[in-house]
Amino acid sequence: MIHHLNCASFAPRLVGPMVAHVLLVERADGLMLVDSGFGTADLADSVRLGRAFKAMMRPVLLPQETALAQVEALGFRADDVTDIVLTHMDLDHAGGVGDFPRATVHVYDAELDAARHPRGMEHGRYLEVQWKDARFATHHATGDDWFGFESVTVLGDDVLMVPLAGHSRGHTLVAVRDPGADAAGVEGWQVHAGDAYFHRGDLADPPTTPRVLKVVQKVLAQDDELRRANQQRLRELATAEHPGLRIFSAHDPVELAAWTD
Repeated sequence: MIHHLNCASFAPRLVGPMVAHVLLVERADGLMLVDSGFGTADLADSVRLGRAFKAMMRPVLLPQETALAQVEALGFRADDVTDIVLTHMDLDHAGGVGDFPRATVHVYDAELDAARHPRGMEHGRYLEVQWKDARFATHHATGDDWFGFESVTVLGDDVLMVPLAGHSRGHTLVAVRDPGADAAGVEGWQVHAGDAYFHRGDLADPPTTPRVLKVVQKVLAQDDELRRANQQRLRELATAEHPGLRIFSAHDPVELAAWTD
């Protein structure tokens, strides 16, 4: 079973409400998170999130929105979470890592290198205190084909990381096999695209992204040319007719509502 959670809410000016879309996947040998939003320590000491981030994103820090609180509300324990797969390590995606000390944290190797050795503007996006004690498993593209993309098998054959850099050095999308679609005889995947795009209009052809979000994506990109090229590849995948493929981003509240309403 795959649960869709909001693990952080934001109210940035001009942009409108945003979320931190996180997956909680029930697997035979434990629970897996895809991204983690903010953690309990972030709420206890919100100063560490930084003045610039808080001014830009205006996070609404609610204890019930942490991944830990929602895992427990579903009747599980923190120790039941055995794996966390991160699309990238920005502070609003990796904050919950510290709440699950038994979990192995899977990340693309280029992203962990960026977080540990930030350059230039990267210094503002990573918060080492969130993950300094984590047990990491790093991955690199192996050349396996997934709908024309290089991919990495992370856990069994049901969880893949697909490198999609640009927003950050080692950004990836995470594809989780959809048991419901597979049961219907379709190759089904729920595809968490992280921050490869911010708004559902980014994947339309032609795009219908609000202008302010176009600017935000450009400003936050580590390599904007690469980001735009990879977003185009993702757009082509989204507009092709793959009936079992459902793609969503980390921050679009309408996409989250489509799974939770």
